[in-house]
Amino acid sequence: MAERRVTVLVENTAGGRGLLGEHGLSFWIELGSKRALFDTGQGHVLEGNARKLGVRLETADAIVLSHGHYDHTGGLVGVLKAAGRVRVFAHPVAFAGKYGRNPDGSGRDIGMPSREDPDLRERAELVWTEGPTEVLEGLRLTGPVPRVTDFEDTGGAFFTDSACTDPDLLVDDQSAFIETASGTVVVLGCAHAGVINTLRYIRELTGDRPIDTVMGGMHLLSAGARRMARTVEELGRLGVRRLMPCHCTGFEAAAWLWREFPGGCSACPVGTVLALED
Repeated sequence: MAERRVTVLVENTAGGRGLLGEHGLSFWIELGSKRALFDTGQGHVLEGNARKLGVRLETADAIVLSHGHYDHTGGLVGVLKAAGRVRVFAHPVAFAGKYGRNPDGSGRDIGMPSREDPDLRERAELVWTEGPTEVLEGLRLTGPVPRVTDFEDTGGAFFTDSACTDPDLLVDDQSAFIETASGTVVVLGCAHAGVINTLRYIRELTGDRPIDTVMGGMHLLSAGARRMARTVEELGRLGVRRLMPCHCTGFEAAAWLWREFPGGCSACPVGTVLALED
């Protein structure tokens, strides 16, 4: 029987010999004979880690971009050059300017490095995800996530201009989800829409099916005690069986989750393979 699994190709930490970490994220999703790459990291370690893990990036049937930040999109053109013309699922705003503010008040570009690269437009068959979208049979995207909680925000000071005057609400943020026999498996990029907003929306999209696993970045780096307490409360109410927080979740927030959900958290470094039940 063909494999159904998610393999971590890029993450801040690496968990095996010859594998490398970088600040970024990328998952390889296999559903039978179909394969999708969810995010591409910064692009420095993706191809090497893929080779070490026996993943052939050139066989990707689709590429998903969770949002337009550099640490999720930097490897895009490299993969497109290997895979040829392939469908790239992204919100249009992922290709817009994105900036962070330096301590001295100046702006720095944190957007997609290749957004002006002609190779991207020539090789990518762009599919805009302005609503819930099916990528492959069994793999769906949320598209933009409704912001309904009163304790979640984008997780930082993000802007659409280099002068850092126009806040970026990151409407391009989206997550993937796969329905399995034991419940829904959710794959997050950074969850800038809020992890609870995201999970509530996925429950709505799946007819309130239980959530089995949540893996990826939760962008709780700057979360205060109130947000963390409410996040833990809501995760408990949602009944998530397994959490695999990584990347931008932040060390303190991840430690908080491990403490509050003993036996319910797992590490998620490069090399992790999550088997999916049929």
